[in-house]
Amino acid sequence: MFTRIFGKPKQETNALATLEKLNETLEMLEKKEKVLLKKAAAEVEKAKEFTRAKNKRAAIQCLKRKRLYEQQIEQLGNFQLRIHDQMILLEGAKATTETVDALRTGAAAMKAMQKATNIDDVDKTMDEINEQTENMKQIQEALSTPIGAAADFDEDELEAELEELEGAELEEQLLQPATTAPIVPMQVPAGRVPARPTPQKKNTAEEDELAALQAEMAL
Repeated sequence: MFTRIFGKPKQETNALATLEKLNETLEMLEKKEKVLLKKAAAEVEKAKEFTRAKNKRAAIQCLKRKRLYEQQIEQLGNFQLRIHDQMILLEGAKATTETVDALRTGAAAMKAMQKATNIDDVDKTMDEINEQTENMKQIQEALSTPIGAAADFDEDELEAELEELEGAELEEQLLQPATTAPIVPMQVPAGRVPARPTPQKKNTAEEDELAALQAEMAL
């Protein structure tokens, strides 16, 4: 286990060191390529000078050296291409390794969680919860059951008595006199003023006595 734990950082360090080495080599090859390009260009300029000086042999020698430089430049280009290819493969392998390592870590964590939550323990816990729920339900039913004198009451008789009370209440409401209907104001057509009722004169005390006398004489 310790080999596995301490081996991962070492592998990662080796991969990073290899990538760094390849990058340094690539930079070195690029510098050499630039130098050879300058040398090839210089040989071309020398060949031109010898040609103007009618020194054909010296001009040909310059062109030969230019060809040798170009061959080295081409070889350096192939080396750079191989290094680029190696770097791409190494970076891809590093990403793959990191991905697999992350997946392995996740799988190990999931396995540990499954061990911590065993299916038998889950079933046992659910059985305990169901048992406690059933016990609580029985306790609540026991507490809601009437005891003493209230336990002797007949529910049917109580319902019948309640129906009688409701019937008596309904009968009392039907026997009550109807309430006076509200006075609806009479609508008067526009332009017409309703005639005012003639005020009745109040009977005086003498008129009352005279009416009583006339009633006695009629008897």
